[in-house]
Amino acid sequence: MSQIRNRSVLLAAISAIAVVTAAPVFAEEIIIGAATAQTGGLAPYDQPALAGLRMAIDELNAKGGLAGKYKVNLIIKDTRSDTAQTATVTQELIDAGAKIMITPCDADPSISAGQLTQPLGIPSLTLCGSAPVLTQAVGDVMFGTYPADNLQATAVADFAIAEGKRKVFLLTSPDATYVANLPEYFGKVFEKKGGKIVGRGTFTMNQPDFSAEITNIKGLAEQPDLIMTAAYEPDFPAFIQQLRGAGITIPVYGADAIGTPTIKALGKLVDGVVYTAAGYPEAGSKLEAFNAAFAKHAGHAPESTYEVNGYEIGLILDQAVKTAGSDDPKAIRDAIANLKDFEGITGKITYAGTDRMPLRPVVLMRYEGGEPKYVETVVPAAADVPAP
Repeated sequence: MSQIRNRSVLLAAISAIAVVTAAPVFAEEIIIGAATAQTGGLAPYDQPALAGLRMAIDELNAKGGLAGKYKVNLIIKDTRSDTAQTATVTQELIDAGAKIMITPCDADPSISAGQLTQPLGIPSLTLCGSAPVLTQAVGDVMFGTYPADNLQATAVADFAIAEGKRKVFLLTSPDATYVANLPEYFGKVFEKKGGKIVGRGTFTMNQPDFSAEITNIKGLAEQPDLIMTAAYEPDFPAFIQQLRGAGITIPVYGADAIGTPTIKALGKLVDGVVYTAAGYPEAGSKLEAFNAAFAKHAGHAPESTYEVNGYEIGLILDQAVKTAGSDDPKAIRDAIANLKDFEGITGKITYAGTDRMPLRPVVLMRYEGGEPKYVETVVPAAADVPAP
């Protein structure tokens, strides 16, 4: 009986060891703070990107964490799409010990977060903020991750010229850096390539009435053959509905913020609208495989390319910690800044030699028959991209 009992104890001990060794062994923990919009106007952008990031972190933690060593403790706080609240929760995350900060999909709240992380040297990555002035406004800790506004604008302008467009009306708003500057970047490239700006208009974000701007467009001496705007929800749906309701059929081009389910749901109303994305899931591509994996992980298909962008942030951080060889924020920052030709899901990503806005491919899409259709993938010539 004693031998049997001892053998049972030994087998139990071996089983216990097997269970323990099957789980990841973490040397240390690293806190990543995520100041993101879970509610408000930025939530349709922040939340898909955050979902992709969380998937990456889940996978990395299952393999031992960042660089196979540092278990990620992701602490998420709601900014409520408010710049002041972003600063408040960023400070709370700093106080909680965050060594890396994730900021919203917009320059203005990301700048407010960066003003707190910059003096402390905490590397900060915006989920999908694309304003190239962002990194300059904050300092050397701030990184963009999505194709920058001036890069996107160059891709769209090149495409417009190739399609024979020569006269454009620019619609902007001073209320957000993205909406104010992206169309102007487009205008610089458009004029450089032989196009002409025949009119400009401005609007207040979240306004329901675009009648003044529609009247402005109708009254132009030279009618544009293209309208360019970086308006997004809820402004873009209101604008396109009122524009088409007024009988104006001029094509409208935009950027990444209109590649969303809400815009797609407008159906044939948005036919012909061109926009940008960070990637396209061609058959056999890494992005196609990611989309399938994300659907299995989340229980639904990705809504956009914000999910894969968030996932790639996780991969970038993993590589940066491997290169740094530690969890030291400065070493991680330096490793990101020197990243070159990193193989992401959507293509090669480079920070080396940039102002911390990545060089990466831009995808052009167009709504046709109420569905988004792939046009092409481009990498604009660096010389054509206007300075911030």
